Amino acid sequence: AARRGAIAAPPGAGLMLAARTVAASGLALAGVLSVAHGAWIPIKAALSQVLLETAWRESLYTGQRARPWPWADTWPVARLSAPAQGKAMIVLAGASGATLAFGPAHVLASAAPGAMDNTVIVGHRDTHFAFLERLKTGEELRLEAGDGAMHRYRVVEARVLHESDTAVMDGASAKRLTLITCYPFDAIVPGGPLRYVVQAEGVITHPPSLDKKT
Repeated sequence: AARRGAIAAPPGAGLMLAARTVAASGLALAGVLSVAHGAWIPIKAALSQVLLETAWRESLYTGQRARPWPWADTWPVARLSAPAQGKAMIVLAGASGATLAFGPAHVLASAAPGAMDNTVIVGHRDTHFAFLERLKTGEELRLEAGDGAMHRYRVVEARVLHESDTAVMDGASAKRLTLITCYPFDAIVPGGPLRYVVQAEGVITHPPSLDKKT
């Protein structure tokens, strides 16, 4: 019999756990099999998003942080998508080197995802943020926040800056989304001083007027 007062598990919780276990095993196995071939980074980036999607759905259901795998020191904070590019990915908390290996990351010093301010997300140019090179002015970006709210943005600018030019990370009085990756995209040696920065402004949607005549 069910324990009185117990909280029901989210729909498909068993399948979510099984998927997480299988993907975690694959993540570890892929590292063993591919590291010698130099293919570990993109494989890890792809496999980890499977786990992150599961953890994201769990966090939306429970309202609590959900670790994507047992040893994770980060958690999903948003879901970023670029419909015109056919891209969607989970954004993690904290832009550390370890976190960026698994997905794009929210710079914690910037505004929370969806806030009326400047939200900064960084990612690797050769995996999750490779699509930034193809983004065009006017294209829509969507950011689902931890409360399930969907925030929409329009790309207004893309430019190359030196890493010392941090003004693009400053706060803003309007809703803004700033995406940053390394540049050039086809660089053979990583870690150069240039950054490719995409900025998008929030799209304000107004509810229908209550006094509008029909």
